[in-house]
Amino acid sequence: MKLREAFIGKKMLRRGAALAGAVLFFLAAPVLEPAVQQILGQAALFSAALTMPQGAVEALRERFAGDLQEDEEPLPPQSSSSSSSAFREESSASSSQTEDSEPLTEDTGEDLPQKRQEEEKGPAPDIPEEHQAALVSKLMTGEEENPAFIPYGAAWVRNYTTMTGSQISQVLKTQAALEVPQEGPQVLIYHTHTTESYEGWDREIYDDRNTWRSQDNTENMAAVGEALAQALEAQGIQVIHDVEQHDYPSYNGAYDRSRETVEEYLRQYPSIVMAIDVHRDAILYEDGSVVKPVAEVAGEKAAQLMIIAPCDDDGSLGIPGWKENFRFAAQLCDRIEQRYPGLTRPIFFCYRHYNLDLTPASLLFEVGTNGNTLEEAMYTAQLIAGPLAELLQEYQGM
Repeated sequence: MKLREAFIGKKMLRRGAALAGAVLFFLAAPVLEPAVQQILGQAALFSAALTMPQGAVEALRERFAGDLQEDEEPLPPQSSSSSSSAFREESSASSSQTEDSEPLTEDTGEDLPQKRQEEEKGPAPDIPEEHQAALVSKLMTGEEENPAFIPYGAAWVRNYTTMTGSQISQVLKTQAALEVPQEGPQVLIYHTHTTESYEGWDREIYDDRNTWRSQDNTENMAAVGEALAQALEAQGIQVIHDVEQHDYPSYNGAYDRSRETVEEYLRQYPSIVMAIDVHRDAILYEDGSVVKPVAEVAGEKAAQLMIIAPCDDDGSLGIPGWKENFRFAAQLCDRIEQRYPGLTRPIFFCYRHYNLDLTPASLLFEVGTNGNTLEEAMYTAQLIAGPLAELLQEYQGM
């Protein structure tokens, strides 16, 4: 993989104040009581509070009430990001994989991620009994009897808006209006919250001291984004992958910083029509169990993908192209589900901005949760690249 430094000067200047604050925190950290340090780590679970099931957010707040102080800027209800600003060189590699072929077969020369995990990680470490908590594997899908879930082909939409199901279905009757150029980078992959990470091992318990954060780009969302970028390039899509850690050393303001990054790339590469902000979710139930959304594809575990698509039906969010984003998300999920049933969770259709106004197809991907393993998430990234590449290629020349 070839990477080039980009925009370093500006980003170093704007990080000065945040870095100073981080230095003060780490100098003070050794004198903090262990219990306080644990609370600070557990607070990372708030990063994906938006997508937690009903009641889970309240459970988190109750669990840490009195121990946590609200930040001056509320924590955005999403994920976290990773290190130095860089992007991948343009690639015109084409793929010989057909729609009917199995993903990641022996022809690729690569073992499946789970096999690499077994070879490289070794056995899972023991967790002291007092720090053991349940890790629950679930296949999360739509519910026919629940009007909040709207079917679209083989996929589902979870409605968190005031629009009715019939209104949503009417919007989705029209295909997305998207023009994908033949030349130049077409897709930008980036991470507002790069430092989010995953469970180290596939098992039924987790260590409640885990913060699920890593500044190592081989262990956080940058690794998932890289797996997606490489797989898209193998399908003939030209990709830029930015691995800037917009959430470190300061979590607050991450979306403002990632917006600046995307805007700079768009000025340099106006051919980009799709910007994907790759995160991972977090789901904590009231009993302390963490949910691991997982599907089985070709005999291997894959982290379920959830796409967040914006609704701006009254124009208050400033996302004039929200219908096109939503339509593209629905088309993509339908295509993924047709090929890999169960790989996607229902689309999270909501009144949230998340910089989803910047390109004709701007989407936020939640690849699994903190309960999944990195290998499961990378496998999902590799799987979804085929359907995504095909959909983009169909829009070329339209």
